[in-house]
Amino acid sequence: MKPLLLVLDDWEGCIAASPCWDRLKDVVDIRFLNVPFDTIPDDALSGVQFLMAIRERTALTDQVFSRMPQLKLVLQTGGHAYHIDQGSAHKRGIAIALGRRVKAPLVSVPELTMAMMLGVMHLLPQAQRAMRDGAWPLLTGRTLNGRRLGILGMGRHGSRVAHIAKNAFNMDVVAWARPGSNAASTDDIPRLPLDELVRTSDVVSIHLRLSPESTGLLNAERLQAMKQGAILINTSRGAVVNEEALVYALTQGPLAGAGLDVYAHEPLAPGSALRSLSNVMLTPHIGWTVEEVFEEFAQIACTQLMQYLRGELPAAELLILT
Repeated sequence: MKPLLLVLDDWEGCIAASPCWDRLKDVVDIRFLNVPFDTIPDDALSGVQFLMAIRERTALTDQVFSRMPQLKLVLQTGGHAYHIDQGSAHKRGIAIALGRRVKAPLVSVPELTMAMMLGVMHLLPQAQRAMRDGAWPLLTGRTLNGRRLGILGMGRHGSRVAHIAKNAFNMDVVAWARPGSNAASTDDIPRLPLDELVRTSDVVSIHLRLSPESTGLLNAERLQAMKQGAILINTSRGAVVNEEALVYALTQGPLAGAGLDVYAHEPLAPGSALRSLSNVMLTPHIGWTVEEVFEEFAQIACTQLMQYLRGELPAAELLILT
């Protein structure tokens, strides 16, 4: 009897559609779930030895692990493990392989970021709403050309947004000189203190990991200090921004608009005030949900499982559990 690989949360069906699974069909049985994990009966989980998790869609808690007593390996797509009970995994001898090698989000997230900048500056949310209501509105947008873009986080996503904005849209790009970081960068992007960046930027774009330092970083005081008519783009982590203060800044000033793909709590509540604002472009965390990312997730998971079965999975791809 072949060991069982369970793929969680394949809601779009993109993981199951990958041709990569043909490489594993002779060595493992595979089941793809497009329903919530907690709806699956225990007897269907007792034989699971390998688990593929799609980002943070299911929290891998001790209770989840307890329902799969034979689980040996989690193939975690992406490079984050916020949602994994690492202590429980360590206690149960479960290895966690991270998909840090994924490259496709380095294209998809910056593309969405730029789309939101263009959309908010050209008043696309207002235009769409008015047109669908039967109106033909007189709207005056603004271009990105020559305006200052302030980037919070010059990692893999932020640096690509900086490159696109500077070279394709002729923007004046600056970045946050984070405390403890090397402000003398080799990328020709000037570093500014956070308060100066917020005060002088026409567009502020967030590309930070969620951490104690970044949580609530853009609070009421900093949002109110932003330039009159500025816009905020967040395709990173919702909790970096105080959402209540953001709603105030969008309705009372100084912000002219925002583009948001992430929220402090997801899914965004149906009654959230953000949903009612005409100057906000909202998307349901789609920065990474593109065909190319799902295919790469599947390919990486296939490769890692094959390496694991041969005893060749690189230690560098395993989460260190303590």
